[in-house]
Amino acid sequence: MKEHFMPKPIVTYWLYLGIAMVLGMVVIGGITRLTHSGLSMTHWSFSGSLPPTTDVAWSEEFAKYQQSPEYKELHNHFGVEEFKSIYWWEYIHRMFGRLIGLVFIFPFIFFLFKKWIPKFLLKHFFIILGLGAFQAFLGWFMVKSGLVDVPRVSHFRLAAHLSTAFIACSYIFWVTLRYKNYNREELSVSPERKFALAATGLVFLQIVYGAFVAGLRAGWIHNTWPLMDGVIIAPAAVALDPFIDNFLNGRSGVQFVHRTLGMVVVAFSAWLFYKSLNWTNRIKRSVQVASVAVFAQFTLGVLTLLLEVPIALGVAHQVFALIVLLAHVAFIYNANYRLTAN
Repeated sequence: MKEHFMPKPIVTYWLYLGIAMVLGMVVIGGITRLTHSGLSMTHWSFSGSLPPTTDVAWSEEFAKYQQSPEYKELHNHFGVEEFKSIYWWEYIHRMFGRLIGLVFIFPFIFFLFKKWIPKFLLKHFFIILGLGAFQAFLGWFMVKSGLVDVPRVSHFRLAAHLSTAFIACSYIFWVTLRYKNYNREELSVSPERKFALAATGLVFLQIVYGAFVAGLRAGWIHNTWPLMDGVIIAPAAVALDPFIDNFLNGRSGVQFVHRTLGMVVVAFSAWLFYKSLNWTNRIKRSVQVASVAVFAQFTLGVLTLLLEVPIALGVAHQVFALIVLLAHVAFIYNANYRLTAN
């Protein structure tokens, strides 16, 4: 049974700040990936946070990069100045990740000391911290895969890194809704919850395949829509043996799954939009917001493909995927709980 507790607005604002910072991190991560900056820092250190500040220091950092597969295969024409242009994005990416950790840990300790977090939700706050730590580990694990033999990170590790960030942000949003409505929410599972879970599952699978497309650079091929270079499925999408590899490791096959699954998500969202017209107002609004987000994301995806992944559209497409997921988290919440007058 819940203890009597009055939520503090400052804790709610802190949680919303965390969501905003993760969204910002997704933006920075997208730019880092699309500018091919993610492998510019060849070492990982938890101590020290200052970048090179002298010509000698930059030369030493560049010398380390020159030993990497990326420099040898792709950027061997780079000088120090070109190196700086990619180094800064990865540096900002890593430092912003550390900043997110600090913004979560120190206020959390303060709120814990002040007893502004109810025992009922305390474990969820620790899960958030755990997800943040795991996300940092996956970042290191992902980058490591591109520093050994080939200048590319594993698309599976990229998908794990991105998916964990999206899960963490979604979990923060869920905890935010639980916290701010602590005295108003009542468990009231509606029949519509099964649709919310199904829609969210489809969206998440689509996000995973979006990460596969990004990791394999599959967005730079078959830049036509709705057909793949004039056919429903390009021959290259089914050319690998074993067959399953086409849809896990093949650029054409992975893109086929992503673009096809996108149409499935849109069709399901359109059906839910129509069906929700007879549902309660709170759930209906959730479905409408989620559906509009899905349609906007689908449009962004098609434009990103047709225009061969310009950085601005590629980043927007990645960020909006998280917004779509958050909209579906709200759908699940409203299908699980009803709010009473306070």
